[in-house]
Amino acid sequence: MSYTPSTESLIKALQILPGIGVRSAQRLALHLLERAPDDAKSLNHALSDALSKVKKCPSCRTLTESPLCEICTDEARDSTVLCVVISDADKEGLELSGHFNGRYFVLHGVLSPIDGIGPEQLGIWQLVDKLTAADNSVTEVLLALDDQMESDATAYFINEQLKKLKIECARVRFSQFKSGTLDKADSRIIADAFANKQSLGFEHD
Repeated sequence: MSYTPSTESLIKALQILPGIGVRSAQRLALHLLERAPDDAKSLNHALSDALSKVKKCPSCRTLTESPLCEICTDEARDSTVLCVVISDADKEGLELSGHFNGRYFVLHGVLSPIDGIGPEQLGIWQLVDKLTAADNSVTEVLLALDDQMESDATAYFINEQLKKLKIECARVRFSQFKSGTLDKADSRIIADAFANKQSLGFEHD
């Protein structure tokens, strides 16, 4: 089937979304153009507005519209514990559970050399700089990543960088869930995961 050039461009653009293949992209594009042009305009406006306002917090990389995110500026949070998560969705899941009161660092992905995603793209060097800064108060880092192979490699790489910093590092595993679904996790499962964190240790003098 042949579509107009602009329709084809829209179909290709929609395929960048997770889980959206060619057929799904075609259905979405045609629905927006044929049946919901007003909704399409609203979507376009909302996306444009978000892209212009939302940025990564310079301290923890979570998505925010403020100079620093709410958690980084909340003095009631425990600044000695830093939880590293894959995505903002995972962070939101932990927040909804109410079982963590420290601060976060959001990777926005996992190591994937084949996709061109390395330490720089994940902000890992920024994390190291944060933990070696003169005003650093973090004494424990929790790696709250899933059990996918790429996540294991990411956790290993981060732990290797932190070994000589004399900061306790532990793995919090959520084997039942994939990244981005912790917002749907039962709070008891999250509580158990934190209670059963696995210490990765560090190098002592």
